[in-house]
Amino acid sequence: MSTDEITETPASPTGSRVLTGPHPRPLPQPPSHPRTRIRTRLAGRAPAPPSPGAVAHNISAATAVLLALVAIGSFIHEPVLIPPLAASAAIIHGAPRLPLAQPRSVIVGHLLCAAVGYAVLAVSGSTSWAAAMAAGISLAVMTVARTPHSPACATSVVIVLNTPQPATFVPLLMGSSVLLVLAGWAASCARPGAPRYPVYWW
Repeated sequence: MSTDEITETPASPTGSRVLTGPHPRPLPQPPSHPRTRIRTRLAGRAPAPPSPGAVAHNISAATAVLLALVAIGSFIHEPVLIPPLAASAAIIHGAPRLPLAQPRSVIVGHLLCAAVGYAVLAVSGSTSWAAAMAAGISLAVMTVARTPHSPACATSVVIVLNTPQPATFVPLLMGSSVLLVLAGWAASCARPGAPRYPVYWW
């Protein structure tokens, strides 16, 4: 008997008979074009780009809160906007669902790293070696405290290298961190369909 012949199997529990035959062979797929493969590899596995409206909303919200920090600093004659806070604003408005962007990580992370920065400054002085050590210790402290926030490591570096007065720097740092969080919350409420921020407060 030929193997290509269709045979009849016994009746199924529902009473119907099923005709079976040889499994069809998959059709050969045409080889992809080299340019297509290159584009696929260059695209990577990054998430799809957000809509133009979401991009404009995030950029405008982040820029507005950073300008507000500059205005506050000009009013009180203190440098309020420091690089770590700009990085924090970028994370809050660019990736609001990440653990790094949540209020616990933003506020507590900056405060813990400020404490580490001043402790290292008191022990080792203001050197590049001490600044690198402060960044490493800050990362360890944030990991143990479950407050991951990479820009906060730069806060400890800024403290060691620039030696700001703690009586003014720490309150301004805390106030600025809270302002960044509140601005992220307000921005998520203002735009319909925006990702909810924060995912958790504490």
